Amino acid sequence: MLYFTGSLYMKYTPQMEKRMAKQRGKEMNKIVKTVSAIVLVCVLALHSGIAAAQTYPSKPVRLIIPFPPGGSNDIVGRFIATKLSERLGKQVVADNRGGAGGVIGTEAAAKSEPDGHTLLVISSAYAINTSLYKLPYDPVKAFTPVAKLGTGPNVFAVHPGVPVNSVKEFIALAKEKPGQLNFAAAGVGSFQHLGTELFRVMAGIDVGIVQFKGGGPAMIDLIGGHTHATLGSLIQFIPHIKSGKVKALGTGGAKRSVSLPEVPTIAEAGVPGYEANNWWGILAPAGTPRPIIDRLYKEISGVLSAAETQKVFGDQGAEVDKLGPAEFAPYIAAETAKWGKVIKEANIKAE
Repeated sequence: MLYFTGSLYMKYTPQMEKRMAKQRGKEMNKIVKTVSAIVLVCVLALHSGIAAAQTYPSKPVRLIIPFPPGGSNDIVGRFIATKLSERLGKQVVADNRGGAGGVIGTEAAAKSEPDGHTLLVISSAYAINTSLYKLPYDPVKAFTPVAKLGTGPNVFAVHPGVPVNSVKEFIALAKEKPGQLNFAAAGVGSFQHLGTELFRVMAGIDVGIVQFKGGGPAMIDLIGGHTHATLGSLIQFIPHIKSGKVKALGTGGAKRSVSLPEVPTIAEAGVPGYEANNWWGILAPAGTPRPIIDRLYKEISGVLSAAETQKVFGDQGAEVDKLGPAEFAPYIAAETAKWGKVIKEANIKAE
């Protein structure tokens, strides 16, 4: 038999067939060994992850809150930390790492060991920062979503000394005194900042925006009467509204808050179409074993399903909004795209 190679015809012999069969056998052995090695690595990784989950947690868990105490992230994070401690059987320690609109604490979490013993509380600020800062971490690749916790509107609150009792009256005062009224915000690009910018544009008023390093410091400044108003998370301000330290003029949800039913929405109180809601969730460093992520979601889900949690959230003007790892990832992506558009159109720049 003849076979063609290049431009020459060569005679096909039994010896050549043996050599070719031997070569094919060697190549097949290499493929089998490679596949076997890959399977072995996967099996070992799976067993390692399962073993880690069975002994998890082996020490206290650190829950990084990337903002100072007193803000909505802090309130939600500390409540979840307390309840998660009970379910995990190990203490979950809240660790406030404020600065740069949440970037400093988030970077610390990204660099942590991916063993489930460091977690991160996030909010809409996480999605906002992607378009605002040159981040020292990849917001998509640096973390694994664990769970979305809840959502809640902002609230238009003023110091009791401001002589208004409604959104319409505030807008009228702002137009009477352009540039003389100041809003407190939690930092450039924060939920408070963007909510205020949205209100300013839709209401057609000229107001100042004073930036602080977190919602807690902004709230303290408003209560002290150094600024006139804020558009902060309702969950943060509701105790001070009920105590009379600040006065609520409207809430930013699509409907009235069950915790403040007497307070109209900002949309119905004078700025049609206005809506601004914050949200909170938990991430783990990328590479955290899947069995540990699943265990965490199971326990967090148990916390969120409890009647006590739903009551606490409701009393604070928020609501439980549970999403698992698979659903939370596309939600974050959608929020990132939405706020990125707002930042671009408003030409907001980080300081």
